[in-house]
Formats: sequence, C-alpha cells, structure tokens
Amino acid sequence: MPPLNETMSASLAQFNKLSARQAEGELLKCCGSQNWAHAMSASRPFLRVAELLEAADKVWWSLGEEDWLEAFRAHPKIGEKKAAAAQTEQAQTWSAQEQIGTQDASVNTMAALAAANKAYEERFGFIFIVCATGKSAAEMLTMLQARLANDRATELRAAAEEQWKITRLRLEKLLSQ
Repeated sequence: MPPLNETMSASLAQFNKLSARQAEGELLKCCGSQNWAHAMSASRPFLRVAELLEAADKVWWSLGEEDWLEAFRAHPKIGEKKAAAAQTEQAQTWSAQEQIGTQDASVNTMAALAAANKAYEERFGFIFIVCATGKSAAEMLTMLQARLANDRATELRAAAEEQWKITRLRLEKLLSQ
C-alpha cells in the first residue's frame, strides 16, 4: 500500500479533474456550506494537499454567520443520527464514525446529552457542534455544558472552530480514499 501522502496526491489530482459541480458535491461531504464548497471548487487546481487545506481554512474563516449555520445544520445533534439538512451517505457514515463515543454511553448520559442539546439550541439558535472524533459521550456532555455559559458571539466562534476541525478531518478522509 502506498504511503498516505502519495495516496492523497493521487486523490488530489483526481479531485482537481472533477467538474465544478462534482467537486462541490465532494466538498459538501466535508462541510455543509454551499458558499464554502463553491469557493473551494473555484480555487482549484491545488498542487499540494497542504495548499488545499490552507485554502479551506482561509475560505472557512472568510465566510459569514449564515454560511457557518448552514454548515452546522449538515450535522446530526450529538447522540442522534439524522441532521436537519440532507446529508450524503458518505457524510452520514462519517458522522456515525465521529460520534462512536456515544455508542456505549449510559442511558443517563444520553438523556443528559439530549436535554443539554435542547437547552443549547434554545439558547444559541443552532445545534451544538463539536469535533467528536476520539471523545466519549461524557466528554462531549462536559464540553456542551461548559459552552452553555458562553455568550452567543463567543459560542458561534467556538462552534465555527469545531466545524473547521471536522472539515479538516473530512478533507483528509476524502483525499485518502
């Protein structure tokens, strides 16, 4: 099996050859913001994976609140399987893998997560976003509860940072397929 960076380079070359529409479809698996996917597709070709990741970061942080909220809606709530917005099969699979830490959680922890998710959404107007990869349900619950103390502007920025972490991990997965 070739080293990951060689695989990524081959995948990057294939990604660069996609039509704009196809590229946007692949990018939307990584981040649910239409404007982000469009800007990234239009930024091609990328010569190196690092260049793509740098562009992805720059584009993400140039977007506005509505774009961020659109991206958030492409995720299921922590502990749930279905997002508010339509997800591709690949994005659903990645979400399930990312939230694997909730699989063995106790009924009490899952009930607490559901209650905290509801309180969070009522307080901020969007779902709790966390890069769940490698985190247990209890860890995510602790993070959610701590972030409930934030003001909306601080929390929007925190959620955007978590979304960026998710996007970066998914871009790496996309390019290593």
